Amino acid sequence: MRRRRLILDDEEDPLSGVANLFDAAMVFAVALLVALVMSASVPELLNPKANLTVVKNPGQDNMQVIIKKGQEIKVLNMTEEVASGQGRRLGTAYRLATGEVIYVPDNESGL
Repeated sequence: MRRRRLILDDEEDPLSGVANLFDAAMVFAVALLVALVMSASVPELLNPKANLTVVKNPGQDNMQVIIKKGQEIKVLNMTEEVASGQGRRLGTAYRLATGEVIYVPDNESGL
């Protein structure tokens, strides 16, 4: 009778392993969130001194340009309006086959 009572006292709770799995899953989830933040260049958004420009949906009708200078954030939405006014030519922009845009400034005389 005494031996049987010792065996019953040594039994573990069958759900105790589930708590350990939950802890491991939480650590894994936090690690994934940190990796996502680092890969998406979000640390620059959190830094109050950093400057950052992000283009969302480039070339589409709902394109947005997000500009962050220090702690100020501006969102520019694309519209169908055409800008006009007085000014002078500053240079020429070329789009390469790779999609890159190269700006070549004119000489200082403006010609």
